[in-house]
Amino acid sequence: MNKIYAINNFNLTSSIVKKKRQEMCNLINDYLDKYEILDALDIGTTNDFDFKFSNYLIKNLKNISIYKSISDQKITDNFFSKILQKSIRDDFTFDEIDRMKSDLVLSNATIEHVGSFTNQIKMINNMINLSKKFFIITTPNRFHPIEFHTKIPFLHWLPKIFYRKILKSVNLNYFAKEENLNLLAEKDIRLAFKQLVFKIIKYLKFIYLVWFQIL
Repeated sequence: MNKIYAINNFNLTSSIVKKKRQEMCNLINDYLDKYEILDALDIGTTNDFDFKFSNYLIKNLKNISIYKSISDQKITDNFFSKILQKSIRDDFTFDEIDRMKSDLVLSNATIEHVGSFTNQIKMINNMINLSKKFFIITTPNRFHPIEFHTKIPFLHWLPKIFYRKILKSVNLNYFAKEENLNLLAEKDIRLAFKQLVFKIIKYLKFIYLVWFQIL
């Protein structure tokens, strides 16, 4: 995936994103408080140190002893005791799963960057295999009025084929490609999990927080 950030990262936008991520942290920590969670695995970790909200969720979890990371970026942050440089949409060996498997697997704003819907389902299946107890996926709501990568309002509500053509016409070629940005609506999330006994447990305005328990 390489580095994927929003353009024109204004302070106001950053503040809004950080506030929402703190809301999610509070929800997660409150829920986990009654469970024993030894290790947590972050999916799609960024090696960026410029923005305060980068890797915000994984670094603000409470009562975790071991932190791990799977990312296609080279992660140099010594916050993580185990690191695997690999795309979450790839196939994993039994040894890789055994080494990285964790009580909690967390993916924050990554699934919209792995490409096609098929890739997104592959990512979900990999997260299930890597989870001992819980896994959490967060992703922007496609139908929030503002698209927080491009900062353009309403345009992303159009059918994707038209939305991407318009992005190309205004020289936003990177975000026009499905492989770099494929926003999800609630119906897409439900479709991805239609054969699994899981549900969306919390909806936070422009962010979906999707919580799953391994049964």
